[in-house]
Amino acid sequence: MKTLYLDIFSGISGDMFLGALIDLGVDFHQLERELEQLGLHEYHLHVSRQRRSSIEGVKFDVHLESAHHHHDEHEHPHEHEHSHSHEDSHAHEHEHEHEHRHGEHSHTHPRQHGHEHEGDEHLHTHEHSHGKGEDHTHGRTFTEIKEIINRSALSDWIKQKSIAVFHRIAVAEGKIHGQPPEQVHFHEVGAIDSIVDIVGACIALETLGKPRLLAAPVIEGYGWVNCAHGRFPIPAPATLEILSGRGIPVGQCDEPHELVTPTGAALLAELVEAFGLMQEFVPAKIGYGLGTRENKTRPNVLRVLLGETQAVVTHDWETDTIVVLETNLDDINAEILGAFVEKALASGALDVFHTPIQMKKNRPGVLLTVLCPSVEADRFTEMLLRETTAFGVRRHTTERRKLKRETVTIKTPFGEVAVKLGRLDGRILQAAPEFESCKKLAEQKGMPLKQIYEAAVRKLSSLPE
Repeated sequence: MKTLYLDIFSGISGDMFLGALIDLGVDFHQLERELEQLGLHEYHLHVSRQRRSSIEGVKFDVHLESAHHHHDEHEHPHEHEHSHSHEDSHAHEHEHEHEHRHGEHSHTHPRQHGHEHEGDEHLHTHEHSHGKGEDHTHGRTFTEIKEIINRSALSDWIKQKSIAVFHRIAVAEGKIHGQPPEQVHFHEVGAIDSIVDIVGACIALETLGKPRLLAAPVIEGYGWVNCAHGRFPIPAPATLEILSGRGIPVGQCDEPHELVTPTGAALLAELVEAFGLMQEFVPAKIGYGLGTRENKTRPNVLRVLLGETQAVVTHDWETDTIVVLETNLDDINAEILGAFVEKALASGALDVFHTPIQMKKNRPGVLLTVLCPSVEADRFTEMLLRETTAFGVRRHTTERRKLKRETVTIKTPFGEVAVKLGRLDGRILQAAPEFESCKKLAEQKGMPLKQIYEAAVRKLSSLPE
């Protein structure tokens, strides 16, 4: 299966994504012609080959005609765009002094009425186009952006995907500002940049044959960002909302800058199928999209790999990540061990159990295991050290796949009983009576618990899958 893997070790933004796809082989002029179908004339595009930390790739920029705005990799598409100072986190570099070197630049506008330097590899057209009679100084709403995309002649797939990406941003901003998504305002700068980045990304993906998208784990930097919401820690508010809305885990590294922009986060949330390390991936082409800044700890590049993976059967199971705590004990009192199990379960452990093992000098012992949420690992580690005879605790993180669980009530000849169902892809794979419910009914009816439980099991066997 054709697959595009996004190696986001240094973050992602819309322009870095487009730059990487162009470096991968997407034809820039074809991309530009497709974008012209949106009917927007407030911008022109600029593509150049540059280097970041000795890595050569493509730098993609959007220039606004009216404001001489230079789009770079870390500009947010909404309210925080107009107040981006980001002295500490973004270090914006508005590169108005473009180096026009042979073979490195392609500088074009939505409508080209200028001249092309045939002998040069860089194209430079100078006729700037503007919207006729349009005033977007106050920006566009999400509803207006949807209309622009829908009335274009772009394919239905591009329209659907582009609007879905924008919707994720609008939902996040709406939640932050207490507004319906349809009323979220994209200011002039952010609206044009975001439309080009998002719609352009979908155009490029269709050009590549709509590959399956996978990505590395999301890594963000640290520090602070100045935006219309105030001074906020990285990740920025919209970025965090977008990632959390999809349930994407995010980690931070020691880079003192923002690495993931809201547009980049929205592209990940809408387009990427799964996040993780590369597995059985055969890369055929590799592209690099460049950011503006020179980072301190890693190249400011987005690496994308186009290749083949095996077709994967997807399921609707639930997933999460937990921590497993373990310790070997050969000198603990059985009563203390039992008391610890009860206390740990009452304190919120997902599960606690002990397994007979043989220890040093052939002494019998137990392997005490605690399963807990990742955020609770330190608390339960301390409990193990304080409440048992352990001198140390081993810990590792593991993923779980879980059936979708549902508790329903069924009627038996003796009364109603709660049962737990486990579904996978809509089918019931597991069904079991809830013990406490059966026990309560048995006490009410003065009947053996076994009889109530067996009646519930018989009723479960007649449930449709």
